[in-house]
Amino acid sequence: MNSVLLTTALLAISLITANGYADPGPAASPSSERLEFIAPEPGTYHLPALGIAADGAVLNTEGEEATLHDLMGDKVVLLSFIYATCSDVNGCPLATSVLHKIKNRLKKEPELAKQLRLLTLSFNPEHDTPAMMKRYGQAFQEPGVEWRFLTTRSERQLQPILDSYKQTLEKVYDDQGRFTGTFSHILRVYLIDKDKQLRNIYSVSFLQPEALINDIKTVLLAGKKSETQSIKTDTAALYAAGDNKSHYERSDYETHSMALTDRTGQPADLLKTIRQPPLGLPAVPVPDNNPLTADKVSLGRKLFYDRRLSLNNTFSCAMCHVPEQGFTSNEMATAVGIEGRTVRRNTPTIYNAAYAQRLFHDSRENALEQQVWLPLLAHNEMGNPSIGYVIDKVKSSVGYNELFKKVFGKGPDMESLGMAIASYERTLNSANSAFDRWYYGKDSQALDAKAQRGFKLFTGKANCSSCHVVTAEHALFTDNSLHNTGIGYAAAMGKTEDSQRVQVAPGVYVDVAAQLIDSVSEIKPNDLGRYEITQNPDDRWKYKTPSLRNISLTAPYMHNGSLGTLRQVIEFYNKGGVVNENLDLLIKPLNLTSQDMDDLEAFLNALTGDNIRELVSDAFAAPVGDAE
Repeated sequence: MNSVLLTTALLAISLITANGYADPGPAASPSSERLEFIAPEPGTYHLPALGIAADGAVLNTEGEEATLHDLMGDKVVLLSFIYATCSDVNGCPLATSVLHKIKNRLKKEPELAKQLRLLTLSFNPEHDTPAMMKRYGQAFQEPGVEWRFLTTRSERQLQPILDSYKQTLEKVYDDQGRFTGTFSHILRVYLIDKDKQLRNIYSVSFLQPEALINDIKTVLLAGKKSETQSIKTDTAALYAAGDNKSHYERSDYETHSMALTDRTGQPADLLKTIRQPPLGLPAVPVPDNNPLTADKVSLGRKLFYDRRLSLNNTFSCAMCHVPEQGFTSNEMATAVGIEGRTVRRNTPTIYNAAYAQRLFHDSRENALEQQVWLPLLAHNEMGNPSIGYVIDKVKSSVGYNELFKKVFGKGPDMESLGMAIASYERTLNSANSAFDRWYYGKDSQALDAKAQRGFKLFTGKANCSSCHVVTAEHALFTDNSLHNTGIGYAAAMGKTEDSQRVQVAPGVYVDVAAQLIDSVSEIKPNDLGRYEITQNPDDRWKYKTPSLRNISLTAPYMHNGSLGTLRQVIEFYNKGGVVNENLDLLIKPLNLTSQDMDDLEAFLNALTGDNIRELVSDAFAAPVGDAE
């Protein structure tokens, strides 16, 4: 008997029950039987996302090229893999039979049918040509129900798809070593939502039409709920930490996590702040040997969010400099690199980094183009073993060679990679804050009375402006110098307590012996600040003065993230820092009242630029890893 006719016959047998003609007899799979339990109602359970469904080039039954992702996104998808000549009743015919039963259900539920697409892809492209798949699928076509049959040009084109979906496949040979036209494979059917996320994977034992229908409805209901929640979501939450821990110290804390799928954005004109600096900032300094262009900034942006720049392809620049967390990390006092490796210091913000004369907390670098390479090569950050290793990875990543040649007229190298990332960082400028509009824009209504009193303290009694400089023309809020405030001294020389209070849940704390914590902790390295660069004893525990622009977005504070709030910072300086032999002469008790500190905090909160959302939205629109 012809193999296709045999398969058609097997399918006919398996479909008799679905059409109500007869009992097919004993089945090897429960999928041809009713469920042995009462299935939960759609929407009463949750199907977690299992990851993005893989893409791949395919052909439709007319021989036209498409990709799997072209066929996803607008509808929920059920994807099955078959080959037309399969004769295993618990293999391809079973998958097609179950999808056929689902198709019959869809005829009775036209609204559900509009939201579902059935895809059947052959893993035998040599035999299953577009014409063959058209013939195979002809009997299953029904008005109002979309069921597409697909193939590929070759086994080589198919293999990446099979690998991504973990479809193991082996050809079966006879005792003469000749291919029998059959395959050994494990049957799997994949449920994929409108966000192209895998939501369930069904094997033979769980391939039951009623269960699949309920899962499809559950995914659709979850999508509607997500859309409703997105409408109600305070847009301000989109531009804060994804898992907001505000008031986590209280027992009545409730989580307000933000789904990644809600974090969508729009590309921005990043050169806008170069052409016209925001009110309160001077002209952006741009090196003569690295002029800014849109293509160069776009390339740097792509690199900034690419995890492949790390040793194990897991860590990008943006995983420490998190856009929605002030291009720093609100959730950790000190940074963490690949594999959870400890970094000694707090992640500095990149906002307005274009104006920095010195970079890093100890001012060890003087140009963004050079700064880029230190985290790329640091063992506890991105972990790459050498410059050449990074360059080779970029060269071997699809698309980068062409982009570098377009921008620099040559392929990736140490100089051009640093220039590209620096160019993106140089566009992240933010000002025109309420303070700027009041002080430089002469808008008397832009800043409230409390913040105005705070500014008077800032430049007067509190003496903050001695280091955080404000001029008549602009304000960078830094002197680009280094100072010893006592924070570093206290961390290095302070007495270790016998126990440490540890929070284990909202509002729940326990005291843990320091000895026990030490037994499971990495030995904390000492940090001497600028001294490590100059070896000058006078530079012990000196750290760079950070800018105060957008300061309300960049907690925790100080070089080691030891102060969690602006109020704690103000209280620290009000006490006169921590006394030590190298304490900066400008650090002394301030004698501020509680009202003074409230006013000063109000002023600091008024330093947030008006284009933060635009820059963060652009970051959300950037490609991540190898995704475009």
